[in-house]
Amino acid sequence: MRSSPHILIIGGGVIGTSIACHLAVQGTQVTLVEAKDLASGSSGACDGLVFLQSKKPGVHLQMAMESLKRFRKLQKQLPVPVEFIQTGGLVTIETHEEYRAMKKYVQDQQAIGLDVQLLDRKQVLQREPGLSRRIIGAAYSPLDARVNPISLTLGFALAARKNHAWILTRTPVTEILVKNNRVTGVVTSRGTILADLVVNAAGAAAGKVSRMAGIQMPVMPRRGQIAVTHAGPPVLHHCLISAGYIAAKYNPDLARTAGQGISMEQTENGNLLLGSTREFVGFDTGNTLPGIRKIITEAAARLPALAAFQIIRTFAGLRPYTPDGLPILGPVSKLDGFVMAAGHEGDGIALSTITGELMADSLLDRKPAISLDDFSPERFDSLATDPMLQTDPETWRPAAQAVPQGRIR
Repeated sequence: MRSSPHILIIGGGVIGTSIACHLAVQGTQVTLVEAKDLASGSSGACDGLVFLQSKKPGVHLQMAMESLKRFRKLQKQLPVPVEFIQTGGLVTIETHEEYRAMKKYVQDQQAIGLDVQLLDRKQVLQREPGLSRRIIGAAYSPLDARVNPISLTLGFALAARKNHAWILTRTPVTEILVKNNRVTGVVTSRGTILADLVVNAAGAAAGKVSRMAGIQMPVMPRRGQIAVTHAGPPVLHHCLISAGYIAAKYNPDLARTAGQGISMEQTENGNLLLGSTREFVGFDTGNTLPGIRKIITEAAARLPALAAFQIIRTFAGLRPYTPDGLPILGPVSKLDGFVMAAGHEGDGIALSTITGELMADSLLDRKPAISLDDFSPERFDSLATDPMLQTDPETWRPAAQAVPQGRIR
């Protein structure tokens, strides 16, 4: 390998562009290929929450806290404004069972160093007077924030291009070239591109890309539907998710039996973004009547003022799900030169800055500021014979989950 490797990144979402940006500013030869357009996948079909409280206590939360520090500098570093605003965040609690669970969760996060506290109903309503009285408490952190995910992705890409990275959109990869158990490049719709390292940052499609290289990686698409209201007066001052949202995020069985939870944010323009479902329906990005109806019903139950708002559009994105809820970051030992950077579930926006930095250091044989051992692809070696990995992600669904009917077109 040359002392200055040519690194090819597959995927033009927030993770791929962040890695490209962090490599390019260090003078590394970088080519990024995207099958469609930048931010055309998960990064362009999600809310903009940079929510620390939804991260598992431990290295996951540590990553998010470090990522947040870097967001504060991005406004000056990237060539476009990313609309980063630290609003603070609430995790609303509605049952005594949730309260007990969140009390332990908050204590574990505080032990990591997160500025978070548990509020009673009176304290919650002082911060958000428009919330329903059914809420008995909330976890609150002043650090939670929001950002424009499309601007963030484009900002990373433009900064990478400014530093001489090649950004090729509408360039699908059709084959990964391997010789003597080493990746040598890719074949695309525009021809062959040789590279020393190939980074799989293909988001929800990362499992498909891995299969091109003969590698099984448990990254599956998990649909999230979102509803957007018209621009109205300020009715929500913090980013907000429900305690059920955290539970459903990490336990698909609970998502089926206890509901999906809810997330809400209000943009500077006054639009409310309401989410989100968690569905295994392959690569289907359509909206469904039951899914959107559930979101609106759950949101209105917590924010009664929503009754005065009109839904103006709906959309859906595919989260790159992994079985343990953590991203897959690092080299694949079974194939030299093939590197994973995917599986962030709904955390890609929040973890994008630190992921780009850590992956750039790792790719350039430098010691990352945070060890990537917990995110190693090798942790899934025991799943090599799992039926999930032997099934086409286009059709795979958990056996107990029915596909919602009543599709909106």
